[in-house]
Amino acid sequence: METGGRYKINIWLHCCIGLLFLMMMQARLAAQQQAGSYSIRNGKMFITIKKHSTASDIEKFIRQYNLTDLPLKEFIKTGISDSLKKLGWTINKNDKESFTISKSMTAFNDINDPAHKIVFSEKHPTFAEMFPSVNNGLAYGYNRFRNKPSFAVNNSTVTFFLRGYTNAHRVILAGSFNDWSVTKQPMTKTENGWIINVQLSAGKYWYKFIVDGNWMDDEDNMLKENDGLGNINSVYFKPNVIFKLGGFADAKKVFVAGSFNNWNKKELAMMKTSKGWELPVYLAEGTHTYKFVVDGQWHAEDKKVAQLPDGEGGYNSVMEIGKPHIFKLTGYTNAKQVVLSGSFNGWRTNELYMAKTANGWQLPYVIGAGNYEYKFLVDGHWITDPANPLIVNNENGIRNSYLIIDANYTFRLKGYGKAGSVFLAGDFNNWSPQTLRMIKDGDDWIFSVHLSAGKHQYKFIVDGEWIIDPANKLWEQNEYGTGNSIIWIDK
Repeated sequence: METGGRYKINIWLHCCIGLLFLMMMQARLAAQQQAGSYSIRNGKMFITIKKHSTASDIEKFIRQYNLTDLPLKEFIKTGISDSLKKLGWTINKNDKESFTISKSMTAFNDINDPAHKIVFSEKHPTFAEMFPSVNNGLAYGYNRFRNKPSFAVNNSTVTFFLRGYTNAHRVILAGSFNDWSVTKQPMTKTENGWIINVQLSAGKYWYKFIVDGNWMDDEDNMLKENDGLGNINSVYFKPNVIFKLGGFADAKKVFVAGSFNNWNKKELAMMKTSKGWELPVYLAEGTHTYKFVVDGQWHAEDKKVAQLPDGEGGYNSVMEIGKPHIFKLTGYTNAKQVVLSGSFNGWRTNELYMAKTANGWQLPYVIGAGNYEYKFLVDGHWITDPANPLIVNNENGIRNSYLIIDANYTFRLKGYGKAGSVFLAGDFNNWSPQTLRMIKDGDDWIFSVHLSAGKHQYKFIVDGEWIIDPANKLWEQNEYGTGNSIIWIDK
């Protein structure tokens, strides 16, 4: 998909000067060993690269022809053409020596047409669907700007600000939140730059500015990311949490660290305020434990904030986002202590102490949508949940109870009714081959899980043999040359 035309503009700028540049460089290039060639024939652009060229020669070729937006080096390394095809390129040749790709040239008057885009697939034509604000594995995010503060936020309204460019005639904001439209969100000129108010829910977004027709990322935003289609975009996190620590006016540096960032104590630097320190952050749904690091020393908030034991005689502060799930263990009324532990809290055994009830034990715990493994630790002995029939074997052969919160997709394998066992594996369970045992449903095999929005790869393991989904036409090559099936999940 040509996201908002910025890739097309790069190509057309090159097309306008490409032939002249080639003629100027022809004599010098003829005497050198070239990594590839670029040409225009019969209304098409052709790129050929020799695979045995040195990395530096390939880099020179890419920079020489302004092809940095194309994932050429990734294609050389992996042989996976998915990203190139999504950008509209055809693989004309691909052997051990070289490869050639081509693409039809776009009419000049279509350059700024937002409807002229490469469609990812018939079911998923929009950029917003392919890059949702809350995407796979996103636990947290924070913004880092230089030369200007982070965008002002008032409830759901975010004020995007482009510093400078006051001589420009028109500036447009385009991003994953508006399908990279070149017309929907014109910005307003101010004394110091350009602004626009945008309604956004909490999460992660990609954006660029269009200044008098020229696409550019935000020069003051230190967060930039390849969107997987060969485009570098600025990244903005709409926060839903503001960490605050009062006092410590004499402190030099204050950080917040927690379970969401693997307790990295030098990553999330807080900003000094008149009342103390604060940092706006995006956090995914779930329970997050955290502390503050003040000039190298760990500090928890006072007991007005929810706390959990830190395992070292102290406490961590707790941030809960979402609705709680009630974990229950019936019986074991003679037990002295029952601890809940699972993949949702790093299998900590000194944190989630359950409360005794008349019939057993109970603990409400906020956990976001997803798939989790867990167990109960009863007076030092591990047991699976007797009330949950869903049991999985992890990679070490250990049996755990399996919990699915908000299942939204059912995998189904047809045509293997005589198989003895079928497992499901994919990027959603770290490709573990013996975790998700599928259930027999007539002659089919099924298993329901929660899949976050976006792209997922998967395979089935039938009696020990890995296969792609025979009923799914969408697949892409993997590093083993055996392919993976692909599905896209909407928001």
